[in-house]
Amino acid sequence: MSIRHLREDIACVFERDPAARNTFEVLTTYPGLHAVMHYRLAHWLWLKGFKWLARWLSTISRWFTGIEIHPGATIGRRFFIDHGMGVVIGETAEIGDDCTLYHGVTLGGTTWNKGKRHPTLKNGVVVGAGAKVLGPIEVGDNARIGSNAVVTKEVPEGATVVGIPGRIVRKASTAEDEQRRRMAEKIGFDAYGIADEMPDPIARSIHNLMDHMHAVDRKIDTMCKALHTLGDTTCSEALPQLEAETFLSLNEGARATAAEPDDNNGAEPPCQPCGKS
Repeated sequence: MSIRHLREDIACVFERDPAARNTFEVLTTYPGLHAVMHYRLAHWLWLKGFKWLARWLSTISRWFTGIEIHPGATIGRRFFIDHGMGVVIGETAEIGDDCTLYHGVTLGGTTWNKGKRHPTLKNGVVVGAGAKVLGPIEVGDNARIGSNAVVTKEVPEGATVVGIPGRIVRKASTAEDEQRRRMAEKIGFDAYGIADEMPDPIARSIHNLMDHMHAVDRKIDTMCKALHTLGDTTCSEALPQLEAETFLSLNEGARATAAEPDDNNGAEPPCQPCGKS
């Protein structure tokens, strides 16, 4: 394991986990990072022929992190395991660059025969909590596997898979999906695993909100260009950045409001300050 790989592994934690605050905290308290560090050393030993020592190191790592990665597995750069407890990665599993696994994920086999028996994840794949990807199948670039899904068949590039057995609910991204993805990145929201075909009214509302925000952005850009041609430089100033804490506080406020008891039993509250109904 090189210093460059370690730096990349640390940097990807900050990119994908908003709870990460500083490098020291990540290095000392993130079991997913510890497991990847142990794996990279164990994999080096495995390739050098020290197979027992590699297996022993991976076993020690499992005791400390709750994550089991066979040293024979092949894992690319910037690999991130979030939370991590219960993750199992088999011997012949192959994982590309920039992949993310959540807790309880299994990359397992479906046969006792030797040879390739575990899945291959291409670049940018995200596997949700509790999902099982089984057998020598291939999951295409930037695919999404929803939480608790059981996948035993090939997944095409850019698709989203949910359910038991896993079924594709969204094909590769359309231009409209790409527009929503860019808006989601702008406001710090990751609509992971959510597709129009899924019966989720909240997801549909979020999609509609993103479409509306994109339309507003487009109109503002048009007005700013028109003002600029008239000599007005007001729009040349950069818009303030959207902070994740803002959305978190709004979300907490909404939940607190929803949790407040209804003392009027659903009746219209009296107006203030006259007190008349």
